[in-house]
This record gives sequence, structure tokens and C-alpha cells, in this order.
Amino acid sequence: MSGSWGKKVHYTIFGESHGKGIGITIDGLPPGLEIDLQEVTRELERRAPGRNPLSTARKETDAFTIWSGFLNGKTTGSPLCAIIENRDQKSTDYDSLAFTFRPGHADYSGSVKYKGYNDLRGGGHFSGRLTAPLVFAGAIAKQLLRQKDIFIGAHIQCIASTAEANFDAVTVDKETLNQLGYQAFPVLDPLLGEAMQECILAAKSRGDSVGGIIEAAAIHLPAGLGEPFFDSLESTLAHLLFSIPAVKGVEFGAGFAFAQLNGSQANDAMYNQNNNIITSTNHNGGILGGITSGMPLIFRVAIKPTPSIALEQHTINSKGENVSISVGGRHDPCIVPRAVPVVEAVTAMALWDVL
Repeated sequence: MSGSWGKKVHYTIFGESHGKGIGITIDGLPPGLEIDLQEVTRELERRAPGRNPLSTARKETDAFTIWSGFLNGKTTGSPLCAIIENRDQKSTDYDSLAFTFRPGHADYSGSVKYKGYNDLRGGGHFSGRLTAPLVFAGAIAKQLLRQKDIFIGAHIQCIASTAEANFDAVTVDKETLNQLGYQAFPVLDPLLGEAMQECILAAKSRGDSVGGIIEAAAIHLPAGLGEPFFDSLESTLAHLLFSIPAVKGVEFGAGFAFAQLNGSQANDAMYNQNNNIITSTNHNGGILGGITSGMPLIFRVAIKPTPSIALEQHTINSKGENVSISVGGRHDPCIVPRAVPVVEAVTAMALWDVL
């Protein structure tokens, strides 16, 4: 089972949703780096479940314990290992599902690959619960990036059919990105944010779920980061972004809208401003040829609706029989809000590795 990633910094996640705990090992951090653990805790709280009616009722503090690689407020240079205990799992919710594959989940594909030995409770190792260690690692990477004046932020661009404007791809700034990180429901337009939340609660009342889009930005990246072809910055970011459960689409800059543009519209005109090479537009999202251009990095990810829903659905059981299922237990009617800090985290991990 592949749980490791990274070239210059190596990350390994482990654990299952209903196991004793989850965690991550980070190998490659230089010694002597100061880490603000309160800031790490704040980032984890942004993702933690059970905080409001938009989230699952499962309550986890996501408090972490660092087992190695950290002493007196600084990294030691040895692998840094952190553990997050699971405290509010209810595995009995899954007793009736032990031999029934939930539509939209990895129950069937995982069972085939791991010959039925995989942990199905709460999704096991496939669960979004495993994104908590990613946020831990990303919180560290974000602190390291800030030392280089690089800032990352994201907002909920849409929930179902309710959408707000995109970032200004040319002028998005530090203040905007930082403010989003302190919002319980991070949006640029509070009124549209309320409409999005009403959409989530309406789906919840029907026993259904909804998805959405998260738009992220990173600013002050120097030009020249990344490689052409196989190690392009898009490739590196997409690898991690698609590792987030429920991410089913990624686009950079104008993305799929490029298909409706002419070259004269799609190209970003360049000019020199006080010896800084900038572009008047940023349709390419700050990346050309797989390499940063110095303009803001802009991308969006599509999050599918939570597959665990109370409505009856057709599926099969482990015997191959056609059956119906209604998934009980505690689940998010929309995981988009809790996925925002995860998207920021893996972005930070990718950028720190490239730097």
C-alpha cells in the first residue's frame, strides 16, 4: 500500500479511520528549524470534525503527539514522527456493512486489491480521516514557506450550483489569503457563503450530500521552480491533490476554459515593471512549461459529494448479490469546507519539496 511521497522531503502516512490512531513521518527536515506548535494545532482545528452542523457528528480533537525529531522547539534532523489518536470512532456503525460495498467508496476496489483484508470501518486507510496527518505536515511546510515570504490560501468557490467569483489571478494578495485562513467557512463573498451553507443543510435534511470546488493560490513564488515534462510543477501538485480523497478534478489557471479561447485571448501578455517581469493576465496560473513564471499560482480542485448518504442505493455484497443499502452512521453532508486546509497543506508540501 503506497503511503509515501516526496523526493527531497519524504512523507509517510499511516493508520486507519477506526484504528488506534493515525500519523505521519517526515524525513528530510533540516535540523534547527523552529516550529510553532500552536499554529500547527490551529491548522488541524480547521479540518477537525464535529465543529458545526455542516460537519459529521464525530468529534475528534485531532490533538497530536510528536514522538521523534523535535526537541526544545526545534527539529533535530532525524525523522519527525507525529501521532493523532482516534478517540470517537463507533465501529459498530459498520457491522451491518461488513459484506456490503458502499457505492462511491473504495470498499469494492480496495477489497479486490487487498483480497478482503483491508479495514472497512469508516473507510479504513482510504478514509478522509487520513488527511489530518497531511494537515500536520502542511502546517509545518507553510511555516517554512512563510520564512521565504511565500503565502498559500484557498476559498470555497462553489457548493453545488451556488458559486462566487474566482481570485483575481493577477493581484491576489497576502491579506486576502491570510483572512481566509481564519474563517470557519472561507469565502470571498459572505452572502454567497451563507447561500452555500444553506445548500449543504438542505442536502443534509434530505439524507443526501453535495460537492463543490476549492480554489487555491500561492503568491511570491520565484520564477524558475519546477521541471519540464515528468516533474512539472503541475505534475507534482496534481500528484498530491489527487491523493486527497474525493478530489476528482484539477485545473490550473483558466483550465478547461482554455478550450473556448483563441490564442490571442489565452496568451498572457508580458511586460517589464521596475525590472520585474509580470503579465497583464494570468490565464496560465503562474506556470509555463511546468515552471513557475513568478505570477501567482492559481488552481482549482473539484470535490465530489460525500458518498455515504442515508438515501437507499443499489449495490452488491461480497457474494456478488444485488442488494440495496442505506448508509447510517455519522458523515459530512459536504466535505468541501473541511477539505480547504487539506488542499492548502498538500500545496505547501509540494512547494517546499520543490524549493
